[in-house]
Amino acid sequence: MTNPAGEATEQCDVAVIGGGPAGSTAATLLVRRGYKVIALEKARHPRFHIGESLLPMNLPVFERLGVLDKVRALGVFKPGADFEADNERGYNTYEFARAIGNSPPHAYQVWRQDFDKMLYDHARDCGADAREGHEVVAVEQLGPRETRLDVRADDGRSYCIQSRYLVDASGRDAFVSAKKQLRRKNDQHQSAAIFGHFRDAERRPGKDAGNISIYSFEHGWMWMIPLPGGVMSIGAVCRPDYLKQRKGRTVDFLLDTLKRSPALWRRLEHAALIGDEVRVTGNYSYDSTRMGGPGWVLVGDAFAFLDPVFSSGVYLAMSGAEQAVDAVDAALREPAREAALLRKLEKRQRAGMARFSFFIYRFNGPVMQQMFRQPRNTWQLEQGVISMLAGDLFDTPKVLWRLKVFKLVYAISGLREWRRWRAEHRYRLAQARSQFTGGNTPLDKI
Repeated sequence: MTNPAGEATEQCDVAVIGGGPAGSTAATLLVRRGYKVIALEKARHPRFHIGESLLPMNLPVFERLGVLDKVRALGVFKPGADFEADNERGYNTYEFARAIGNSPPHAYQVWRQDFDKMLYDHARDCGADAREGHEVVAVEQLGPRETRLDVRADDGRSYCIQSRYLVDASGRDAFVSAKKQLRRKNDQHQSAAIFGHFRDAERRPGKDAGNISIYSFEHGWMWMIPLPGGVMSIGAVCRPDYLKQRKGRTVDFLLDTLKRSPALWRRLEHAALIGDEVRVTGNYSYDSTRMGGPGWVLVGDAFAFLDPVFSSGVYLAMSGAEQAVDAVDAALREPAREAALLRKLEKRQRAGMARFSFFIYRFNGPVMQQMFRQPRNTWQLEQGVISMLAGDLFDTPKVLWRLKVFKLVYAISGLREWRRWRAEHRYRLAQARSQFTGGNTPLDKI
């Protein structure tokens, strides 16, 4: 790898690719540990990004970074999440204050472009050399403590960086994962999204006004996220084959999709789409076969991304980056520990993702829908689910235990549902058979 401009190669301890929440978190915390950090973001802040809903477990991370007051100033207070239900008011609220772990009793909804800019500026203020408009175009690893990066700036300049460690927080670009051919599509769960921002959509009344609202429909699920300034982020996550059906204007397809949920559409009676701007994203779910190796680690969406139904993205990115900093710091000081630390980090991250995924993969199924519509708090299982929704799924034994019990209850309920369906199916077959035979056919003969 040569320096195209003939300039001296820049040196640093850690290079961070990506200026989103994961990259900014890693850069801030590594600088605080005394490392020279160069952070590279190919765009310039503020830049649009979806994912406005944060989790309560984000708040301790914000506090450790020193940005909690800034987040509070940017955000809409989020006391919980609500799901459509067959009761008088039409929904059930899962209040974060009822969680059984140590998660904070609330979270925030934010404009991601403002939130991401704040975090990146904070990393710069803490001492990171945070550069915007600088895209990493190639990476070459010369040794476990020698990685060279080709960088192209948006002013046309090109240069090289040599780093002792590489943190890839490039988001869904998954730069290193793609280069090393580690990225793999999640065949269990594929989805895509269509969404826009609306003004004057109806919020929930009273203390529920800041809730994120989740609705199910036959092709996926929908969200309503209150944002500052009377704006609501509204969209649908759907199976890709449904989005392929769209014809004509994308805005019309979005509105027609939202009409498929009568309860959501009623809240849009007096709302207007801002600027007729509608966005569509590609397939969501993927992961990487490895999280790291000698001299490099993947954090946030650069490692994996889940369906966003439970707003897990920013929290998994920032908490994962925080844990990765511990591994990078130890690896630079004691290289012999690196492999074991990376394995431990990956195991932890995959375990948290798996706990979210259990609910994500089954969210639109009849058993899970019934549980969300008519929750029961036997053995504090409902509160265990609230703790999961708050992001408390790594270190709290009483939460993890209840999530295991919830899986057992789900399995039993699923078996009952299957037996009920089988009995109804056999009865329908018997009825149909009797129409042709002129009499009753024993069920055991069907």
